Amino acid sequence: MSFIDHLEALRWHIIRAAIAVVVFSLCAFFAKNFLFHDLILGPSRSDFWTYQAFCKLGNLFGSTDPCENQVNFIIQNREMSGQLTMHISTSFIVGICAAFPYLFWELWRFIKPGLYPHERANSQGAVFFVSVLFILGLLFGYYIAAPLSINFLASYTVDPTIQNQIDLQSYLSTLTTMTLSCAFVFELPMIVFFLAKAGLVTPELMVLYRKHAIVVILIVAAIITPPDISAQIIVTIPILILYELSIHIARVVRRNSTAKLNAELLVTKAE
Repeated sequence: MSFIDHLEALRWHIIRAAIAVVVFSLCAFFAKNFLFHDLILGPSRSDFWTYQAFCKLGNLFGSTDPCENQVNFIIQNREMSGQLTMHISTSFIVGICAAFPYLFWELWRFIKPGLYPHERANSQGAVFFVSVLFILGLLFGYYIAAPLSINFLASYTVDPTIQNQIDLQSYLSTLTTMTLSCAFVFELPMIVFFLAKAGLVTPELMVLYRKHAIVVILIVAAIITPPDISAQIIVTIPILILYELSIHIARVVRRNSTAKLNAELLVTKAE
């Protein structure tokens, strides 16, 4: 294919991906009640699943603190077109998240013809695992990271006489930042997989710099969570698990590569 042909193919991949985003965005836009009352504003109410789960967990250990820490703040809009703008932008973000597996599939369809046969074989299931990790990250961010951050920041006061009246844009920014940050952080195993395939990362290197990685993970957890030790620990644990899983993935990749190379050497000697 010529350069122009590649651009033409890329154009149609982009068009199909854009259509998917528009379709999901329109679905989210017209499902306004579910989108905002149930999904977006869910973490702003005390009956949200996460708060109830922490309350039950605290009761099991004989503590009532999680149940007493109720969400108490007001979300307000102070711009004439603020709610309409938030409605459109939020629908677009939800559309991108919902269409992400298809978007990555379109990207993979564009890249795949340019790969060698062994590279295609090594990358089987990439779309599935990238999509699964992205969805798991979204769920973790929405049900764990975002509620902890919102609950802490919205209930924090320097004086009891000051009421927390949160701007709608600020609330949505916090929610989307927490959720999307976790979604992309959960892609770490797949990133390590491709880097290990390319020979840029080895399990020994990851083990050697494990202490440095732990420090970086703690910094990342501190950035995407409020200054609350319990919230930082809850977010840090799954990222550490993902890092250890990535080390195992790098070992498997190298073991498979070594076995394949030995098999090729045996075939060459036999000939």
